Amino acid sequence: MSVNIDKWNVEDENFWTSTGKKIANKNLWISIPALLLAFSVWIMWGMLVTYMKDFGFTFGLLEGLEKGTPEYEEMLEQVNSMYYTLPAIAGLAGATLRLPNSFLIALGGGRNVIFVTTALLTIPAVGAALGLRDINTSYEYFATMALLSGFGGGNFASSMNNISYFFPKKIQGYALGMNAGVGNLGVAVMQKLIPLVVPFALFSAVGPDITINGVPFAGVQNAAWVWVPLLSITTIAAFLGMNNVITGTPELPTTSQGVSKTLIMILLGLIAAATGAYLLIGLKINMWIVLPIVIVLTVALMKYATPREIKDNLNKQFSILSDKHNWIMTIIYTMTFGSFIGYSAAFPKLCQDLFPEADYRLWVFLGPAIGALIRPVGGILSDKVNSGAKVTMWSTIFQIAAALSVAYFVVQAREAENAQVYWWPFFASFMVLFLTTGIGNGSTFRSIPYIFSKEKAGPVLGWTSAIAAYGAFIIPKVFGQQIKAGHAEYALYGFAIYYLICLLLNWWYYQGPKREFDNP
Repeated sequence: MSVNIDKWNVEDENFWTSTGKKIANKNLWISIPALLLAFSVWIMWGMLVTYMKDFGFTFGLLEGLEKGTPEYEEMLEQVNSMYYTLPAIAGLAGATLRLPNSFLIALGGGRNVIFVTTALLTIPAVGAALGLRDINTSYEYFATMALLSGFGGGNFASSMNNISYFFPKKIQGYALGMNAGVGNLGVAVMQKLIPLVVPFALFSAVGPDITINGVPFAGVQNAAWVWVPLLSITTIAAFLGMNNVITGTPELPTTSQGVSKTLIMILLGLIAAATGAYLLIGLKINMWIVLPIVIVLTVALMKYATPREIKDNLNKQFSILSDKHNWIMTIIYTMTFGSFIGYSAAFPKLCQDLFPEADYRLWVFLGPAIGALIRPVGGILSDKVNSGAKVTMWSTIFQIAAALSVAYFVVQAREAENAQVYWWPFFASFMVLFLTTGIGNGSTFRSIPYIFSKEKAGPVLGWTSAIAAYGAFIIPKVFGQQIKAGHAEYALYGFAIYYLICLLLNWWYYQGPKREFDNP
């Protein structure tokens, strides 16, 4: 079978049974591990920084300072805040790269895009492993690797777009649900796999012969090295086993054409993300200013610097930016997926700071796992009650309650003589928070096709998922700021207020007496 398939009609039952089904399933079962690894490498910084703190990675900033002095303590506090910035940079890049990834399949072909974007993830994996050999590796170096980890965040948009072309409408829910659901599990897999591999000498590693909490210094590098063989196998599988289909890529390219076009689009997204990282780190501009600058720059680069053959297609899809409901659903969807991915990125470090005595690394994977696995339930419940908006309403109410509950136990732990007493109530409340973000994730996705036409629904799904992914940037950054200020609960109060705004928007436009769509 040729890599490029120029006859593809899965809505024809005979074609689907005789030819399409086998090819579609083959592409799906290669796509799933590729997306799972993409999520793993993208969000791995949330776990890496906990080990970096344990082993005293200070980016060389404490050299020349005397331990115990006010200058030393102030810089140590600054370093701890910088730990939160690394997953935030990865989040910023991953969300930004989702925008060009939304249009990659039409340009480069599904097989070409998947194997290129998967192969690119070996760069931050190897780079992070090399940086972890020295506690004085510069912050700029780690920030660059975190930026490149954003390749994994961007892959979601192209992966979902690609799989949608392989399956008939009647089972796209299954195919997309499997791809997204198992792909999102990459966060939980990462948070469980890393603690399992760091105690052992699995890969050639260097460094001082010290062990902290049962973890050898050299073993920390396994946290990044472990992804390299897995990525290599998956990249080869995608190259040899996946296809480009004419329904997704009207002008089927050669491998070299597809690869070059894919790299050009990714480079544009990377330029915008790197600009944002420089504004954030180099110029220390406020994150709320950096975020819109990056989004506008990305859209401008895509609009004016893309190859001529896709400009017309992009301009048609950009028409959604003038649709009011695109922005409303973007805000609401960000509440769900943005919270899920943001909490996933920040949770390990937050547990380390608030409950240093807890054996949190054994348990943090449960949050992302619950959020990912419960996601299809949100869609199923929405189908049963014939309304995504109703399910979104209830999940949001419980999401607000869970955020306030987490904040309550944060305060109680800080004021208690033994913070450990509140570890399990805090953890349980956070699991409810993950649960509600997952249910809302499924229900909001169900609403979009009922609000928008077929022509707009696809671009809206791509746009909302891209903007929502900025939660992986915002939430770690906000927690880092509030931890430094001494009141982490303020971050949760702020999130709860945002959730309340989303609840009101959902009610006003889709449920209340002046609703513009009736419980979509």
